[in-house]
Amino acid sequence: MTLAIVAVLAAMVMPLAELSVKRVQEQELRRNLREIRTAIDAYKQASDEGRINKAPGESGYPKSLEILTEGAEDKKSPEKTRIYFLRRIPRDPFASDTTQSAADTWGKRSYASPPDDPKEGDDVFDVYTLNENTGINGIPYREW
Repeated sequence: MTLAIVAVLAAMVMPLAELSVKRVQEQELRRNLREIRTAIDAYKQASDEGRINKAPGESGYPKSLEILTEGAEDKKSPEKTRIYFLRRIPRDPFASDTTQSAADTWGKRSYASPPDDPKEGDDVFDVYTLNENTGINGIPYREW
């Protein structure tokens, strides 16, 4: 009898624990997307202000995510200091391959690609998770 009660309780706890783990991963995904997107926007703003070199015809968005951590030379600084936008690139919490660099765990959308069919290109306008699953809220993670 005791074993049956323990089995029923364990069966009830397992889905709750899985939901809790998924919720933590989703919170981390939201935080990481916001952090990267804020850094991309700051890079674009610095480019629009003329603080970063931009060739004619370029969008002003970073060419790669790594540029956000490597920094860019501030043209308006007399000492030519570098502007850094991220300390490190956060990993996609749903990425399972630990050998990939953090930047490679994200899907990248260029400025020239349409929002409904994101593709990589000459710059990084946005990032998204490569996970195909759907969130607790019913929205696919790729659309976050």
